[in-house]
Amino acid sequence: MTAVENIEYRIAHLRDRLAHEDIAELGVRVEARGARAMIWGSVTGPESRAAVLRIAAEELAGVPWHEDLTVQHIGPPDHAEVLS
Repeated sequence: MTAVENIEYRIAHLRDRLAHEDIAELGVRVEARGARAMIWGSVTGPESRAAVLRIAAEELAGVPWHEDLTVQHIGPPDHAEVLS
């Protein structure tokens, strides 16, 4: 298995875990960028972000990777919208 095939295989396994484990974060994207992996998207909270990073570290051990995850605030607004 070549290095690129190995990264693609590991990314596919990471995607599967993110979709099917209790975390079920479907807003996260993962793709190979050369010999590196890129993880980006939005998650539902800080706990979800930590879980995604933990799973990524497990699945991509030894592979350089970068993440750009945004934590979405889900819920009612905390203040009134001011219209002028």
